[in-house]
Amino acid sequence: MSAQHIYDFAPLGSIVRYSDGTPQPPARHTRKRAVWETTNNAGCLIRKQQGRRGGVEGFLATFTLRTGDIATCGIIVVKVLRTFDVRSRLTFTVVEQALIGSVRVLSGEGDDRELLNLAEDPAAAERWRELSGYRQAVLEAVAADELAVEFVEGRAVA
Repeated sequence: MSAQHIYDFAPLGSIVRYSDGTPQPPARHTRKRAVWETTNNAGCLIRKQQGRRGGVEGFLATFTLRTGDIATCGIIVVKVLRTFDVRSRLTFTVVEQALIGSVRVLSGEGDDRELLNLAEDPAAAERWRELSGYRQAVLEAVAADELAVEFVEGRAVA
């Protein structure tokens, strides 16, 4: 699946795998494996941004995956994010979608939103919002109609 398909069809909260098609190096090759993981990994789709006109080529539409966290003493110090534009040559696969009835905790409104947390129910989302300090965050339930695009083996099927 192309990056454009992820941007067009995958809802926020989906787990997306990306790959350049090269085989994974053996575990003993730690440096080669670290380099390989920059183009072969997975993450949670947390943001989609529309392209804007301007400049020589303009800005392309992009999406961002949260591929991991760096924590100390149970506190997340750094969120590891990876942003792709819709022209990326990598291959993308939707591994998992958010469950119907789960609740997204989003910063902002409209087209420029970022997924902060995906909770299993409204009560859990409200608790997370209060404990995390994001009191202005918007809660949005995952509805069946937004998951209308079915992904078979990671590919969009109309």
